[in-house]
Amino acid sequence: MAITTILGAGGSVSNELAKILTASKEPYRLVGRNPRPHAGAEVVAADIADPEQALRAVSGSNVVYLVAGLKYDSNLWRAMWPRIMGNVIEACKQAQAKLIFLDNVYMYGKVSGPMTEETPYSPLSIKGEVRAHIANMLMSEVKSGNLTAMIARAADFYGPDAANGLPNVLVFGAFAQGSTASWLVDDTLPHSLTFVPDVARGLASLAGHESAWGQIWHLPTAAPALTGKQFITLTAKEFAVPPKYRVMKRPILKLVGWFNPLVRESYEMLYQNDSPYLFDSTKFAREFDFAGTPYAEGIRITASAYKSGNKP
Repeated sequence: MAITTILGAGGSVSNELAKILTASKEPYRLVGRNPRPHAGAEVVAADIADPEQALRAVSGSNVVYLVAGLKYDSNLWRAMWPRIMGNVIEACKQAQAKLIFLDNVYMYGKVSGPMTEETPYSPLSIKGEVRAHIANMLMSEVKSGNLTAMIARAADFYGPDAANGLPNVLVFGAFAQGSTASWLVDDTLPHSLTFVPDVARGLASLAGHESAWGQIWHLPTAAPALTGKQFITLTAKEFAVPPKYRVMKRPILKLVGWFNPLVRESYEMLYQNDSPYLFDSTKFAREFDFAGTPYAEGIRITASAYKSGNKP
């Protein structure tokens, strides 16, 4: 019997997808290096950076979601992402499985105006160059007729299970602990954020829509985008605390980066925070009649998870 496979078990998107597949009573498989048991799912331990393990992970699948993440390290990305993408493409070819790849927007670089599915690739970072390369690898196979696949992109994440999302780390986590929130570079600029449950809902909708294959899609993301100040103010209201926050400018982040590898790796991406960051998911909204969870509702749900102790 054919099965739906999620590559990247344990991540926030994988967890939300698992809920959807469980509710639909679809047979599915969770694949990760050290996956935890999950009711209703077949669980497979595999490292998809190894071609044989990738083949085993995908065998028997009809649809494969590639939602895996790597440690935030440019050198690691440059070495591993092309290998992973190549292995997954080959495994899906052999299994005759359809592949949907969850991507970000790094390959677009700094964009004047909204980012759409037609935005050309103009990366300004090592990570952006890697993402452009693997996206081209995948779509080249699609255009050659070797693989049925699509790319689904999202803006920066936030949500009740988005442990690594910057708004979770800098805003929700801070207010939950009774401390001051933070924002990067400029709190007056609009910055699109995608609610993680909407990512999973969007991926599932796309995978079940025959005409969606072979294309690039932007996953449902609410508009208009909020500024950092607006986002923090709404979040503080849910925690019933004053909207106290600091704006972390480039010089301080540069200094902190000398001691903190994650901040150092994030520095090349700060161009996303010093100009409007506008993610347009109109194409998805037109096709599926869903424009994303409004920010006020997404913030309420996320804050509620923190307040109930069910935090990332």
